[in-house]
Amino acid sequence: MKQSATVKTLFALALSLVFITACEAQNRQSPNYGNRFWKLWGDGNAELAGYDLTYLRYGKLRQGTAVAIFVTEDFSDTLRVKADPGKHPKSDVYPVLKLNLMQDFPTGLYDYSLMTSTFVKANGDADAGLPVKVSFSAQEWCGHVFAHLLFGNKEIDLTSHSYFDGEADQQQKLNLPTGGISEDALFHWARGLASPVLKPGESMKIKLLRSLAHSRLNHQPLQWVDATLHFDPKPTTVPVAAGTFEVDRLTCTLANGMSWTFYIDRKDPYRMIVQWETSEGEKGSLIKSKRLPYWKLNDNGDESILSQIGLTARGKRMP
Repeated sequence: MKQSATVKTLFALALSLVFITACEAQNRQSPNYGNRFWKLWGDGNAELAGYDLTYLRYGKLRQGTAVAIFVTEDFSDTLRVKADPGKHPKSDVYPVLKLNLMQDFPTGLYDYSLMTSTFVKANGDADAGLPVKVSFSAQEWCGHVFAHLLFGNKEIDLTSHSYFDGEADQQQKLNLPTGGISEDALFHWARGLASPVLKPGESMKIKLLRSLAHSRLNHQPLQWVDATLHFDPKPTTVPVAAGTFEVDRLTCTLANGMSWTFYIDRKDPYRMIVQWETSEGEKGSLIKSKRLPYWKLNDNGDESILSQIGLTARGKRMP
């Protein structure tokens, strides 16, 4: 009887260790949107960062500018837009961490302007750390396109509009595989602000939904692909216009060999994106960054504030 009790005790202990390990693994994969997060990101400001940009378009590398804006806001689940204070029931509202990524570059005579907005749920729910909406638009002298994704529990609603023949107006549903993430959320993920969160030396195989920009600009349907996320075990250094930074290097490599690489400032608290690059030639290198309430800075003369993120105001007679 004593031996049986001992065996039962050891078995229970083993189960508890397995449970603890599983919980720890689960916690590692989800960002912590607790008090520390809100102390940093709930200060009423947005993080604005200016980048020197290289972008591949029409088979050539173009030089331009990118601006990445990370900001928290309340989000309406029914309307899938920013929720105005007091306008919706509490059950319909949750916080998100939004990225507005603007990428502007010339292509010969005319410019391209791309904008991607990615909204990641930032509360304590089971699906926190996953995108709830992604929208994309591209404007250039030939026309403009728009698309957005609305993420549900098992499906994604896609709506798109384009000036290209055969792509004009589309609505469809996409499957959402368990653990699948959007390529458009990689900028959050690399900073540890979206699932799955990795530790140095860890890797994870995932299903990745190609970005809206990739789909629209290459005239290809959105598709899920196999990919591997990796967090390099050792830090490195990267020199950019903003200075030389000690960084963590995180990669997302697709099964076809295409890859994203992110260099993340190791200095707390914000872990800025110092640089990103892809195997296709896209690259963004940090010029300057500043936390600002940018939506209030729209008076004549406020363009001088652009210098705080390393940019200059538009000149006269620019396209």
